Amino acid sequence: MRKQLLTLAAAIACAGTAQAAPLMSTEWAQQACQYWNTNTALTKDLFEKWGKNDGGRGYKVIHMYRTDCGEATKVEMTISTKDGKTSCVYAGPVQHAKLDPGMDYKMHAETKRWHEMGNGEYGPMRAMMFGRLQFEGPKVEAMKVMGPFEQFLLIPGKIPGDDTCPGK
Repeated sequence: MRKQLLTLAAAIACAGTAQAAPLMSTEWAQQACQYWNTNTALTKDLFEKWGKNDGGRGYKVIHMYRTDCGEATKVEMTISTKDGKTSCVYAGPVQHAKLDPGMDYKMHAETKRWHEMGNGEYGPMRAMMFGRLQFEGPKVEAMKVMGPFEQFLLIPGKIPGDDTCPGK
């Protein structure tokens, strides 16, 4: 019994000290993908005004990275636009090197800014207006989906991420 209690105590201590994956790393992106699929604003609300602009491919691509870590550290999220919802079906290293600027997105910001957006200190409009979020993609489309877009920017506040640059 005592040995079991010591083992349980050790497991709890280790769990409490487990370090989060680096923000915007492959591991972090996979957790963000799982979170996407639990968020109604991202899975259902986004589909009508955003999901249909996929060029008939059935998916959209988002590249994102932390500016202070460099573009070489970017990760990709592939968002399926089928069956009346948008679902994250892949997250990790870039698989689609060439983005279509009419339907895909590339975003980057300093680590500090990702944390601020993730904590809800400001939304996408302010982030873009003040240059805190660098953004490439269909801007008019993004303007039409500010509510769900804000939910996307809150992900860094929902999924813990270490400030160490991915791959370093």
